[in-house]
Amino acid sequence: MKLVVFASGSSGNCALVRGEDTSILIDAGISLRRIRTALRAEGLDMDDISGVLITHEHSDHIAALRMMAKYCRVPVFAPGTVAWHLDGQLPELGDRLRRIDENEEFCIGGLRVRAFPTPHDTDQSVGYRIDAEERRLGFCTDTGFVSETMLRNLAGCDAALIEANHDLDMLRGGPYPFPLKRRILSERGHLSNDDCAALACALAGSGTRDLVLGHLSRETNTPALALAAVRRALDANGYADVAVHVAPVSGALHVEI
Repeated sequence: MKLVVFASGSSGNCALVRGEDTSILIDAGISLRRIRTALRAEGLDMDDISGVLITHEHSDHIAALRMMAKYCRVPVFAPGTVAWHLDGQLPELGDRLRRIDENEEFCIGGLRVRAFPTPHDTDQSVGYRIDAEERRLGFCTDTGFVSETMLRNLAGCDAALIEANHDLDMLRGGPYPFPLKRRILSERGHLSNDDCAALACALAGSGTRDLVLGHLSRETNTPALALAAVRRALDANGYADVAVHVAPVSGALHVEI
């Protein structure tokens, strides 16, 4: 199994997961043109995609869906309340919109998928665990704190993409208005680098050996700060062998699982 991150951050999110005979996208928060260009670089096109998993309905996760509904036949999978929002915004998806249940495994081709809830400032938000070929990938961003449900679903993953949204000092001293800072810091906001570092150590202790840091803020974080915080915590706790990557705002990051 392979993870390819095409974009990660508040300006757009989209990742490709490839199994032996099945390819899916997680979120579609960049333009369809960018997605097609990124897929071509992987030797794929939209006809090769068996499904799109949506985490929640914020625009940086669904921006391409309107054009996908117009030009593609790929099914879109979303948990119930997210699907309800998408049905209202994009009725043209029609029967391509597939409602899924949290905590119930389903299959897309050769990939086994389970959605689990994350605490975020929307009616419903989920992360995903994907299993294939005796490998397991966890994918979890847009969460205000690390819940027991998140830990239970991410534990034991061979690789995981987790959120390192902001550096606390940069956020507190940065240009955002106070209400936005309060939202980001809330239990329905986003994880800081320190929160991410603690989650990284918990996952490393469960056997995870590849970590991708995602959804970094351009305004209140840097790749160097996020990487240093997580690397420092892992090394201090005896997990120097765990690889850490930073997902790009745009471009492609490849991780073999």
